[in-house]
Amino acid sequence: MKPLQHVTIIVKGIVQGVGFRPFVFRLAHQLNLVGSVLNNHLGVTIVLQGRGDLIDEFVDTLTQLPPPLARIDAIELTHQAHLSSMTCFSIIDSEPTAGEHAKVAISADMSICHDCHNDIDDPHNRHYQYPFTNCTNCGPRYTIINALPYDRCNTAMADFEMCDDCHAAYTDPLNRRYHAQPISCPHCGPQLSFSSINDNNEFLYDSSMLVALEQAVEMINRGGIVAIKGLGGFHLVCDATNNDAVETLRQRKQRPAKPFAIMVTDLAQAQLCVSGTNAEWRTLTSAEKPITLMKKRVNNNININGQHNGDIQLSPLLAPDIDRLGVFLPYTPLHHLLMKQLNKPIVATSANLSGEPIITNKTAIVQHLGHVIDGILDHNRPIINACDDSVVQVINDQLQVIRLARGYAPLTINLHSPMLTDSQNRVLAVGAQQKNTVAFGFDNNLILSPHIGDLFSVEAQQYFSQSLATFKRLYDFTPNYIAHDNHPQYAPTQWVDNYQKKHQIPSSHIIGVQHHFAHVLSIMAIHQRTDKVLGFSFDGTGLGDNGALWGSEVMLADINGFTTLAHFSSFKLIGGEQAIKHPVRILLALLFDQMPLAKVITLPIAAIQALGTQTITNLYQLWRNNSHCVECRSVGRLFDALAVALDFIGSSQYEGQAGMMIESAANAYTRYPIQSSLAIRINRLAADSTDPIQWHSSDFITQLVNCAVNNAQNPLIKQQLCWQFINLIGQQLNDIGQQYSYLPQVYCGGVFQNKTLLSQCIEDCHLGQREYLASGNVPINDGGISLGQLWFAIHHMV
Repeated sequence: MKPLQHVTIIVKGIVQGVGFRPFVFRLAHQLNLVGSVLNNHLGVTIVLQGRGDLIDEFVDTLTQLPPPLARIDAIELTHQAHLSSMTCFSIIDSEPTAGEHAKVAISADMSICHDCHNDIDDPHNRHYQYPFTNCTNCGPRYTIINALPYDRCNTAMADFEMCDDCHAAYTDPLNRRYHAQPISCPHCGPQLSFSSINDNNEFLYDSSMLVALEQAVEMINRGGIVAIKGLGGFHLVCDATNNDAVETLRQRKQRPAKPFAIMVTDLAQAQLCVSGTNAEWRTLTSAEKPITLMKKRVNNNININGQHNGDIQLSPLLAPDIDRLGVFLPYTPLHHLLMKQLNKPIVATSANLSGEPIITNKTAIVQHLGHVIDGILDHNRPIINACDDSVVQVINDQLQVIRLARGYAPLTINLHSPMLTDSQNRVLAVGAQQKNTVAFGFDNNLILSPHIGDLFSVEAQQYFSQSLATFKRLYDFTPNYIAHDNHPQYAPTQWVDNYQKKHQIPSSHIIGVQHHFAHVLSIMAIHQRTDKVLGFSFDGTGLGDNGALWGSEVMLADINGFTTLAHFSSFKLIGGEQAIKHPVRILLALLFDQMPLAKVITLPIAAIQALGTQTITNLYQLWRNNSHCVECRSVGRLFDALAVALDFIGSSQYEGQAGMMIESAANAYTRYPIQSSLAIRINRLAADSTDPIQWHSSDFITQLVNCAVNNAQNPLIKQQLCWQFINLIGQQLNDIGQQYSYLPQVYCGGVFQNKTLLSQCIEDCHLGQREYLASGNVPINDGGISLGQLWFAIHHMV
């Protein structure tokens, strides 16, 4: 038998707000150990005294079987020289330490657990039909936290005094609500209220909680649009089976085509709306409850624009002209109660103005979206940190994150090897202009923020600054190194310039990282790789090292830099950014390179014919004189050009529209039993053997256009061309991948959100026995850029 020992254990990771202390309390009691446990800036500190073999068993159990929501990054055990006179095991109230940096990882918000779900359905439970029910295994975390440690006084619940019943549960270590900081019940917690708008555009209020929910349900059932306050912001909600309601929402919000996600009552209802693999159903029903992009269910008599499924007929306006639909399950008690009464799918889209952050308070809803909504279902628990819904998809049974937010973020990565142990090594990465996130490196952790969004408006840039302030406040974080994108006009880059001047940070501590290299680095970071990889970085735009816009980069990359192996040849964006909004200009530039002007003018392409001869001639003159033109070699822009050529779009109504429509058409073609190849190929420009490969962009698109025109009588020609376009790009990537089969292979950038393309690339890797590095929980689009910048910066601190 081992002698008595006295040890101090520090546990780091996601260990606050996840039921860690009651877990430790129960385990210590089971093993007859005495001591204490508390939350502090280090994480969780445990003091134990008892037999050495029992302490060993305690540590083994803690390591192997921690609480379900916890993530242990490190356990530090120190033996004390002297025994103490402790006689029991106790939980000590948290005490912040002045001058100390927080080292605990903040937990993401958690969806309602099975036990709490049962509580709100049980008429004999005091939480019956209470929309803010939670316990240590579920409920809000990041969105309500104001400071660390994670205690009630540091959250949005600080002003809600617990009733006797809640206080008894909160202070009972054997109760699953022990130190559940948002704990409340109908007697002491947040309440719902409903507001409607009358004919004079005035809001009428009803503060009764049960009546509030009933009135919201009634308004949705009769075709109204309701703003509903959730965990991290408001949703705009309407009946997804009511075509008039969905059309009204589109008109009022001026969102003509961008897909809407739907919330469904349960898994059974989801299976009436979409079809999926086992991996997709697991993702949909996971604890994170993300918006999961899945294949629309299609009956034989209904095309991909809509479907009739059993007793549910979804509006065809939810996701027009594409074959996928974003679906998610209720993740709060409020959503469960709402959906139980409605029992049908609803549109649940983020309440915001186009390109701006999600709205978190009623005043802003009224100010910015009062003309859109018919009512507001509000509650009086403040949202301290806004957080949107996560959006994901499953490709070859692997998760791909498109928007990192609720349930997944903040994302904390613990470094395998010590790199950021010095308190002076605190690194900030400010990300990209679009789909912005920010990332922080300190105390051997990399932290990626929730989705912030596109930074084109003043409001969005203010939200960017607020997000930085949130993490600075939570972690007492002040950077002494900052990484940024090389684009000088990006709002984050300009923020860095101002911050550097204001705080006099040495220029050597400001680190620029090329956009497409940062994409590759982001996936290297999640795998903690520094060695050489083969990276395919395909997106819509990003500033290259030569001042042109890149976006088709094949790179040999390691932590120190990259060499370009291949890319598509450059073409002109006539009018610069105007070409991105009006992609017929992209198509014209590609065709001007291969056809006489007179022939281009006669092409039977709707967007070209709509311009008229004079406008086309004027654009040709700009192209020929290289006036108001920007060089570009982006794959994303080639998708735009093809979508225009096939009459899918005239102008781009939302980012990624062309890619989704081309993918849907290609998928439709694969459903036919007989597929044939057209005489189309991707040719290469002649170049010196030491130069990067250049795939001939204008030649490729011109072949596709000629084939579409010459085979217009073929009813499947558009679908076939879309399939071949994706397939041919995949073949070129496979050819290069085979040449570097000894290297890990990385596919990143927004273009690889194309499920058909990425699936082909992954399968080619598996067939060729090449190592594929998945993106995991890091967004494959610009949302991952900040993590890539951070990974580079922490290896280049001087």
